[in-house]
Amino acid sequence: MKKYFSICAIALASCTSNSNSNKAADSVKVDTENNAAMKTPVQDMEYCFMRTDGTDNQDTTAIHLLQKGSKITGEMKWLPKEKDSRKGTLTGTISGDEITAVWNFMQEGTKDSTQLAFKLTAQQLAQKPLKVNAADGRQTTDTNAGYTLIYQLDNCSQFKSGNKPAL
Repeated sequence: MKKYFSICAIALASCTSNSNSNKAADSVKVDTENNAAMKTPVQDMEYCFMRTDGTDNQDTTAIHLLQKGSKITGEMKWLPKEKDSRKGTLTGTISGDEITAVWNFMQEGTKDSTQLAFKLTAQQLAQKPLKVNAADGRQTTDTNAGYTLIYQLDNCSQFKSGNKPAL
C-alpha cells in the first residue's frame, strides 16, 4: 500500500509541476503575441487629422488616411485663408509608425507632387516640415528636421462630401 501511495504522490507531483510550467509557457506566449500585435500596423483603419496655423489659426490643413496593411492612401487639403489652396491625393506606405507618401495635388490649375514624411501615433499625426529647394524652387521634405508639424485627430469634417479615397 505504501508503494501504491508513493507512486500516486509522484504522479500527482509530476502533473502539478507540468501544469505550472505549461501555464508559465502559455503566459510567455501571450505576452509575446501581445507585444508583436502592438508593433504590427492595424489593418484596414481610417484616420482624419486637422491642423490650423497662421496668426489667428485661420489656415487649415486636413488629412484623411486609409491604411490597409502597409499601404496608405488618402487625401490632403491645404486651405489657407487668403491664398490658393492645394488639394490632392496621398499614396504611400507605413513601416512601424512612419509613413512615407507622395502628395499629388492641384494648385492654381497646375498639377504638382511632393514626397511627405509622417509619424502616426494613437491620437495625432506628426509631419516633417517642407523646405524650398534653392535649385528648382520646389518644396521638398526636410529630411534632417524632426516631426514638428502636429495634426490632431478629427472627425473627418473636411471630408464629409463622400469622396473618400479607395484602397
